[in-house]
Amino acid sequence: MRVGTFVLAAQFPGQGQGEALHRAVRSAEVAEEAGLDAVWLAEHHFVPYGVCPSAVTLAALLLGRTRRIRVGTAVSVLPSAHPVALGEQAALLHLTSGGRFTLGVGRGGPWVDLEVFGAGLAAYEKGFPESLDLLLRWLREPRVGAQGDRFSFREVAVVPRPDELIDGPPEGPEVVVACTSPQSVRLAAERGLPMLLGMHCGDQEKADMVAHWRTHALASGHPAEQVAAAGHVSAGVVQIADRADEAAETLAKAMPGWLKQGLDAHVTVDGRHRAMRDPVAYTELLCSLHPVGPPRLAADRLAATAERTGITRFALLAEGSGDLATTEENVRRLGTEVLPLLG
Repeated sequence: MRVGTFVLAAQFPGQGQGEALHRAVRSAEVAEEAGLDAVWLAEHHFVPYGVCPSAVTLAALLLGRTRRIRVGTAVSVLPSAHPVALGEQAALLHLTSGGRFTLGVGRGGPWVDLEVFGAGLAAYEKGFPESLDLLLRWLREPRVGAQGDRFSFREVAVVPRPDELIDGPPEGPEVVVACTSPQSVRLAAERGLPMLLGMHCGDQEKADMVAHWRTHALASGHPAEQVAAAGHVSAGVVQIADRADEAAETLAKAMPGWLKQGLDAHVTVDGRHRAMRDPVAYTELLCSLHPVGPPRLAADRLAATAERTGITRFALLAEGSGDLATTEENVRRLGTEVLPLLG
């Protein structure tokens, strides 16, 4: 079982953006101190839902401040980035961190980001496979050129080469794909890439997505042992307290205000209507699905998810209280009181 934190750098009502970023950095540092496996960093633009606009930049900072823990993006939004630029950054972090970096990528949403960064709606609706394949080529080949619908350029050298890691695995940084639909599951499976599954999903939905992934991965010719060992990641929420009602109350007081403020700020690029979740109902759903409660309950829920889905890697949002001291204590209790129960 590999348990890490999922860091959104969420800006709660009444807080400044610097305060949110400071809490994000501190929670990652405490995660290493508490013995957790990884820190996963979200990326958002122009909204208080999360105020980190560059997950790779924050990953670089945290890799420099830590010595053991893995740091991953969850996720870098590929339609808004050039895959070669992102591949260069990933290779740089992989080589300079001794192989501790994981590149999580996703399709994102139809947000105004696409207009601001000049990608356009087509990059979201049609361009993700082309971008992903170009990124993977950059991480695996010594020279790369492109003749695609979106990217076209002459062959150039890959510098730095991610396969030149000294005293470490030479295959380059791990790549994980955020999956929210059957289409994205198939896309990841065909390329043999593990999935990052969202915190809104229950165990049965995640189990179905893993089964779907395995079917398409095998059909695509990936070895059975590789398919069986795929390191999918389950996102969730964690709040540790001595009583279950105390943990749920902590989240119920803070999360709905943040969710409403953050989700309402999303603007679509083409004016389409996007139905947003009810903040109170969503908070209650997350408390029912994830390790929210005493250490034993938390450990049991993680173990049950692993048994039902086959997923043994977790990225858990620990900042749901919105408070720095409470977040630090939550991360420490996850590492010192829950992890030992998982074996």
